[in-house]
Amino acid sequence: MAALEHKIDFIGFVLVTRANPNGDPLNGNQPRTDYDGYGEISDVCLKRKIRNRLQDMGEAILVQSNDRSDDGFTSIRERVEANPSLEKILKMKEKEKGRRQKFADEASKAWIDVRSFGQVFALKKATGIDSVSVGVRGPVSVHPAVSMDPVTITDQQITKSTNGEPGDKKGSDTMGMKHRVDFGLYKFQGSINVQLAEKTGFSEEDAEKIKQALVTLFENDASSARPEGSLSVERLYWIKHPGKTGIASAKIHRSVTAVKRDGVDRPRAYTDYTIDDSALKALPNLNIEIYEEGERR
Repeated sequence: MAALEHKIDFIGFVLVTRANPNGDPLNGNQPRTDYDGYGEISDVCLKRKIRNRLQDMGEAILVQSNDRSDDGFTSIRERVEANPSLEKILKMKEKEKGRRQKFADEASKAWIDVRSFGQVFALKKATGIDSVSVGVRGPVSVHPAVSMDPVTITDQQITKSTNGEPGDKKGSDTMGMKHRVDFGLYKFQGSINVQLAEKTGFSEEDAEKIKQALVTLFENDASSARPEGSLSVERLYWIKHPGKTGIASAKIHRSVTAVKRDGVDRPRAYTDYTIDDSALKALPNLNIEIYEEGERR
């Protein structure tokens, strides 16, 4: 596979319509917001969806959701011990020279999410196997997504219409709650570091797969909280630098904004915003790809 030779930045805009893009378990699973009322989607949530899309593409994933397990395993230890190369390394003595680096190299080779995002392996000692504590630092970093304006959250009362167990006296008056963001345009961004890519073996082909995962981030992701079509990546900027270091990512990430159109007080549709990328296009020597609704412009 071809080595990654150019630093990459990406910027995306996610449209949320009557859905809960990322529930907060510490707040009754309400959509995440900051203290000013701006909606948030955590970086962990975004990486989970990237992993799911990569898995849909047939890629080997270490950190799988149990309900999407495609290998019958339910833990990282099981997947590690099922890999012949890693099992052999685990049986080496804990203090044997080069053991940790060999483990990191083989894990990065085996799973695309390890060589992309990195992973902390902390496996306890088991029969015939010494403990292992290895950290892999990945080249792909993803920021939390934040809405362009404060979001309105609607709470919806629901009722349970059937009993879970025979003889249960609770009837259809058993109450529950659902929460949703009525409308929001969220911006996310991230980078791919070439120096770290060299260490994990992350390649140009891997970068293309990450790009495809971002373009299709919410495909095959429907649930009762996120009905089909309620979340979509409306626009994605994929930005290649002229070299390994290039322009500061912070400057690039600030160069694309979404501005409310004149006369719009409370946005209710994607067309209520204008995406201003003039500052990005003014930066020199960048290769910029733009995708709208999954299609390259």
